[in-house]
Amino acid sequence: MSLNATPTPGSKLLSPTDHALLMIDFQSQMSFATHSIDAITLRTNAALVAHAAAGFKVPTILTTVAEKSFSGPMFDEVTEPFPGQALLDRTSMNTWEDAAVIREVNRIGKKRLVFAGLWTSVCIVGPTLSALDQGYEVYVIADACGDVSAEAHNRAMERMIQAGVQPMSSLQYLLELQRDWARTDTYELTTGIARKFGGAYGLGIIYAKSMFNAHEG
Repeated sequence: MSLNATPTPGSKLLSPTDHALLMIDFQSQMSFATHSIDAITLRTNAALVAHAAAGFKVPTILTTVAEKSFSGPMFDEVTEPFPGQALLDRTSMNTWEDAAVIREVNRIGKKRLVFAGLWTSVCIVGPTLSALDQGYEVYVIADACGDVSAEAHNRAMERMIQAGVQPMSSLQYLLELQRDWARTDTYELTTGIARKFGGAYGLGIIYAKSMFNAHEG
């Protein structure tokens, strides 16, 4: 059978309107014991994801665990793009077992969910496997997650992938939402986020723009 290619995106690619994002337990107490990724990189990647979601108007759930009594406030980098949005505080380690979070998941009504947070082996494994079990399509932004060791993070990622979770990276998330530089309405948004949080790629954008007035696409 011959194939007939068409210039259309694959169904597994994310778009701004087809999913919800859950950012889980980006809190100081959780970060103190995180060693699979350094704190600066973790905060930068979490900020990139949060700003991308807010900029592209992706429905986003921000949830904490024992914020007042133990784990502390959520990173400013995560909450700042969502001014005034309530944080859903939990007692359960597994976000999916919290009724308030699930009410919000149901209110948003997306069957495709993207997760990022601390720690990978507990607070990400729990809700992703639970969501898969209930028929959701699940993605995890691996470099916007962290755990007590590289071993713990890597084994958690492997366990989720074997169950059907699709892994991705923070910069990949941003660029997948943009996906075409001809989309001029979000061009400055995307390159602005990349310049601020995109590491060496962001430096490249700054250099090309400053030296040559270059433009993606």
